[in-house]
Amino acid sequence: MSGMIGSRSCDQSTKSPAADKRHPHPRLDHRRIYPALIFAPCFYILVLYLPPVALFVLVGATVLLALWEFYLLNFQDERNVRGMVVGLGATAFLVGTMQWPHILPPTMGVTIAIFSILAYQILFAPELKQGSLQTIILIFGGLYIGFTLGHLLLIRKLPDGPFLIFFVMLVTWAGDAGAYYTGKLIGSRPLAPILSPNKTVEGLIGGFILATIMACLAHFWFLPTLSLLNCIMTGLLLTGAGLIGDLSESAFKRRVGVKDSGALIPGHGGLFDRVDSLLLTVPTFYYYMFFVKGPFEL
Repeated sequence: MSGMIGSRSCDQSTKSPAADKRHPHPRLDHRRIYPALIFAPCFYILVLYLPPVALFVLVGATVLLALWEFYLLNFQDERNVRGMVVGLGATAFLVGTMQWPHILPPTMGVTIAIFSILAYQILFAPELKQGSLQTIILIFGGLYIGFTLGHLLLIRKLPDGPFLIFFVMLVTWAGDAGAYYTGKLIGSRPLAPILSPNKTVEGLIGGFILATIMACLAHFWFLPTLSLLNCIMTGLLLTGAGLIGDLSESAFKRRVGVKDSGALIPGHGGLFDRVDSLLLTVPTFYYYMFFVKGPFEL
């Protein structure tokens, strides 16, 4: 290396791309850790020691903020503010039925949310083609973010509900962290170069391994009622679901040419960026428990 430097100027601009590939210097963004260090103990206290309505407030606020970011991504050219407000209100109602299913079942919440958005668009859509696209975006966003993340409230109602929530959060986080750090350190084979060029096959394997280890540790740590076999299965299953959720959000951002959905959380971007994996891991875990533990109220 010193000979190469001595024979040329010290200007780094003379390095070829091939040389950079031969000597990779991965840059790990450790800012990703700091929000988790603050959020984790607060979340633990909220779920375990505060009334269930506290989780509803947290999930509801998260859903509405993430949904707002989703709407802004998709209404960049022409903002449909009134339609976005209707979509947020319909989604809030839907999440409310998932908190109090004994009053109105979530299936009715989905129906009423879709009906209200359709009614608004029929009455106020300025133009048929544009209104049809807006309707799809408003309804899909509410289901994609509100209905999926609202399954946390349904998990909370299951036996060992608070610990099941900790389990799905820890395993999802482990899958994300394992994929990120493994990919940064040793990743070389692109996994989905069009949607997310930084994701690698090695990162996916690292995510599977760390998520499965975390799931097994959770069995011995606080969730002995979930067998080791089920822990291994959920570790693998949730990592795959989290990857699909992550890539789906990347597709939305790539379509409009932005890197992050927002700038709310340092090192993470917007709230939609932070919950993209949870949007699929949470309902996946809920329905896995449905088949493992037997039928329960939806």
